[in-house]
Amino acid sequence: MAVDNSTSAQSKSAAPVNDPGKIRNVVFIGSSGAGKTTVVEGLLVATGEIGRAGSVAEGTTVTDYEDIEHKTNRSVGLALAPISFGGVKINLIDAPGYADYLGDLRAAIRGADAAVFVISAVDGISGATRLLWDELARVRMPRAILITKLDNPRADYDEVVAECRRSFGESVLPMMVPIYQSEAQIGKLLDILTGKVVDFTSGKRAVRDAEGDELGKMERNREAFIEALITESGDEDLMEAYLEGDELDGEALKADLQKAMAAASFFPIMPMAAAGGIGTDELLYLIRDGFPSPVVAELPEVLDPNGKEVQVSCDPKGPLVAEVIKTTQDPYVGRISIARVFSGTLRAESTVHVEGHGSGDPDGSTHSSNERVGTLTSPLGAKQRPVPYAVAGDLAAVARLVGAETGDTLSDPNKPLVAQPWMSPEAMLPVAIKAVNSSDEDKLGTGLNRLVSEDPTLRVEHNPETGQTVLWTMGDAHVDVTFQRLADKFGVQVERIPYRVALRETFNRKVTAEGRHIKQSGGHGQYAKCQIEVEPLGPGEGFEFVDKVVGGSVPRQFIPSVEKGVKSQMAKGVLAGYPVVDIRVTLFDGKAHSVDSSDAAFQMAGAVGLREAAKQAGVISLLEPVVSLSILVDDDHVGAIMSDLSSRRGRLTGTESIAGGRTMVKADVPQFEVTGYATDLRSMSRGTGSFTSQYLGHEPMPPHRVEAVIAEAATK
Repeated sequence: MAVDNSTSAQSKSAAPVNDPGKIRNVVFIGSSGAGKTTVVEGLLVATGEIGRAGSVAEGTTVTDYEDIEHKTNRSVGLALAPISFGGVKINLIDAPGYADYLGDLRAAIRGADAAVFVISAVDGISGATRLLWDELARVRMPRAILITKLDNPRADYDEVVAECRRSFGESVLPMMVPIYQSEAQIGKLLDILTGKVVDFTSGKRAVRDAEGDELGKMERNREAFIEALITESGDEDLMEAYLEGDELDGEALKADLQKAMAAASFFPIMPMAAAGGIGTDELLYLIRDGFPSPVVAELPEVLDPNGKEVQVSCDPKGPLVAEVIKTTQDPYVGRISIARVFSGTLRAESTVHVEGHGSGDPDGSTHSSNERVGTLTSPLGAKQRPVPYAVAGDLAAVARLVGAETGDTLSDPNKPLVAQPWMSPEAMLPVAIKAVNSSDEDKLGTGLNRLVSEDPTLRVEHNPETGQTVLWTMGDAHVDVTFQRLADKFGVQVERIPYRVALRETFNRKVTAEGRHIKQSGGHGQYAKCQIEVEPLGPGEGFEFVDKVVGGSVPRQFIPSVEKGVKSQMAKGVLAGYPVVDIRVTLFDGKAHSVDSSDAAFQMAGAVGLREAAKQAGVISLLEPVVSLSILVDDDHVGAIMSDLSSRRGRLTGTESIAGGRTMVKADVPQFEVTGYATDLRSMSRGTGSFTSQYLGHEPMPPHRVEAVIAEAATK
């Protein structure tokens, strides 16, 4: 989208914006190595927000920003940087491209109204790239494609464009076409929308009319682009003028571009060679003139305290509705919340109502409170530039919201509202942990609670059956970052320990046994005998205690004591230390002493009776949990996935073809075999696979596995 040199990128202050129509919220998304951060960096330099390495513009250099971005992505997961260009404030959101940070990616998408999808001209499109595109398509996010690294000798713009169209559809078309003046050096860009040429051959950016061979290349690309643009925008008047051969109005084309992009039905492709700054201004003009403003963006559903939907719009004068898309801890300021304002105006030093969905609450309940907003800032990396307010459509960093968690809604205390949360991915990699120093146990609990409130993809489970503290994470990189944050922020060193699957023990045939607890001492002794019969029940039927004592051989007051003792032993296990389930215990006889029998003695006798019953050969089975996996992978990897599932004792239950060359594989697999499946699947599918898991029940474990578990229990 070529513009005359007189309106090239200028440095603007980050003053608060009053008109939502003058805001663009843009997320940069791409696979690792695609060059997202370099692009964002170039935009910051072009608009004067930061200087080149060695300069002192705004006190921040490119080198500083690289360090800021690296630390931010490791600890926060997304970076926010506002710039001003041509009278418009552009909030740049640099989102992570790693699968472990899918939660941060979705948070970044929630804060944006459009996306720049970054693809390396050297690396092309991978399965992981397609997954990122699917994330945007899932929420119908308006987007443009930016092809980077075009100054690399191995770059092939035309081939990547063709690959984009094969992968993403016919509505993906180049809006700029590069012309090289020498190998790996772009001399000109053909602007297909305006029909102009952006010429860099003199060493400076100049805009002129097409001439010579440029005319033919322009025409060949322009016909398909204009037809698709007008079709997707639904502009019948412009289509009629185009078909009649009339000269097309440039402003009308820009309006149609914004309309088609806002509908997420048309996706222009832009080129960039960041090292020479080629394509930087063109991307800025596209964002300003083609990307939708918050005014036309779709807002999340908003509810009142009674659950009734409330209609809100991107109006600074409307009721306040803002959402925390990310929280983090600053060593000097404390908690900082990055908030997107959907409606109303968020003001510094005001009181807001904080309403949450229970992401950090142990019982999953909602939480709500009134809190005073601290300073509002417009952040650039580590720099926090104060602003008095943020209007609907804008983003800002909010200080000192102690009770606010990622995903919480901020609203007027006199009119509390809540925005429906975005869908957070489910953490699928369990990691058992413990504090290196036992004295840090209390700090570990505090630290984990704080991290969970900041990161909805992190889940903490305190498993009463195994006695372990388990972190449910997105992958190994997520684990490493969590450990580092615990050390840096809370001074707690943690280590991984072997993860224990919650097994069960049960009886597989009927047996009888006697429980005896007889102890003599100088005073009152202890005396209790009980005869019990133990038999298996069906899966999931639990525990049943039957009293068949006749003749008072066990006094009535001690019969509940026997049951209590049996239950106590069931909780401890009788074979490998796992709970006993699905049995019926029948008390049919016993013996008591008039002086030495007691409640405690018969509890002990009941526990001993269950242990004695278990000692009989072949009566105990170990049960392991079985889960149903639904695995979505590219068709190329189906064979490898199915073979791997077979090696994990999986039972294939079906396959289903999914549009886009993908297959859903379904199988029932012992949980013991898939504790690290999140990492293994990523490796087998080259980052393209995903899965969900659902508990089915417990089933008998094979004998050779039982032997290994018993041996491990004996060692411990």
